Amino acid sequence: MQRIVVIGGVAAGLKAAAKVRRLDAEAQITVLERGELVSYGACGLPYFIGGEVEQVRQLMSSPSGTLRTPEFFKKAKNLDVLTRMEAVAIEREAKIVHALDLKTGVKRQFAYDKLVLATGSSPIKPAWPGVEKENIFHVWRPQDATAIRRGLEEQKYEKAVVIGAGLIGLEIAEALRMWDVDVTVVEMKNQLFPALLDEDMAQELELSLAAKGLQFLKEEAVEAFGGDAQVREVKTDKRTLTADLVILALGARPNVELARQAGLEIGTSGAIAVNEYLQTSDKAIFAGGDCAENTHRVSGEKVFLPMGSTANKHGRVIGENLCGAGVKFGGVLGTAVVKLFEMQVGRTGLNERQGAAAGFECVSVTVAGYDRPHYMKAARKVLLKLTADAVSRQLLGMQAWGEGDVVKRVDVAAMALSLGATVDKLFDADLAYSPPFNSPIDMLAVAANKLTAKLGRC
Repeated sequence: MQRIVVIGGVAAGLKAAAKVRRLDAEAQITVLERGELVSYGACGLPYFIGGEVEQVRQLMSSPSGTLRTPEFFKKAKNLDVLTRMEAVAIEREAKIVHALDLKTGVKRQFAYDKLVLATGSSPIKPAWPGVEKENIFHVWRPQDATAIRRGLEEQKYEKAVVIGAGLIGLEIAEALRMWDVDVTVVEMKNQLFPALLDEDMAQELELSLAAKGLQFLKEEAVEAFGGDAQVREVKTDKRTLTADLVILALGARPNVELARQAGLEIGTSGAIAVNEYLQTSDKAIFAGGDCAENTHRVSGEKVFLPMGSTANKHGRVIGENLCGAGVKFGGVLGTAVVKLFEMQVGRTGLNERQGAAAGFECVSVTVAGYDRPHYMKAARKVLLKLTADAVSRQLLGMQAWGEGDVVKRVDVAAMALSLGATVDKLFDADLAYSPPFNSPIDMLAVAANKLTAKLGRC
């Protein structure tokens, strides 16, 4: 009987455990989770804050409405899920995990044949003066979102400052505007979505978001928070902003201390180094989710790109490999999409700036048009940017935003990138056409044709 211990009970950890159970009915599977909650959909938290999701328990429930608790996992999958159980050390030679029961203070040991590290990541929280004041939140756990939603329902907030103009920051900014809160977004870099979009794409998007009531302060650094027990001011290097709610959306760092203390290799990205089978430098230990390093499919570089979709795929691959399947994880493209008011924003692969940094000779085109024929009532505008390598003609990446169907184009481009397609092959793709869904030549194909012309016909 194989003894498997999983450290971390949210996405990657429980996905791996559940996959093992489907493949091995006899395995002894123990999941250690230091928090109180398991298997919740953190990506849905902004939509609970905004009101689209009515109850936070929906983010912790199965499609049938059953709450995913330790009792649920024991009954449904015969998994031993222990909450408030913090793994504090790994004794690799003896294959023992040392843990602390946070409820009782009792120390415990768990022997393993195979170990999974799914320790996730933690939000970045700079040591700014006043950062511990009330009403300064990360949106990281259901408890955070519940506290914010309660304050909104009680009309406690009038002016919010969101620090960080990335995915989470702008999702929360939209959610707060749904409650008619005045929102100012402070970003220390010179554009929105600095990790996702090129500057030219971000500039036009900013104008559209500003029309929805968001205020943006770029190239501005937060220095401190003012107020008594509760935050009342955000002090930057240029001004003082009135605020009764602050959201910290500064990104995340992988939780690697447990792995580091155990002597496991930490990758160049700062996350746990893994091979294509998601094994660490100790072949009996796997790592997945936000704590694990990934390989970018286009650049080949090692990257830290925490995404819920990747964590779930990691878990499935690890689960199969724990049972000897030898499944390889193919890497990531940094594919991301977000809804902001009526707009969709998305990207996949490398943007122009990232492509140049990776050593490619980038050539790009930008096209504007409709997501379906203009005569259809549902037709909406989309702005799309396509980038390729001038030497190999390899497709490098795509960015898009607009009120039209951006996600469909992102997904097609992501598949093309996964297959190593050239820009010429992207135009050749036989995409579906009918006026309610698409134009005779899709915007992505139009962009590919324009880029092919710019590169010169083969």
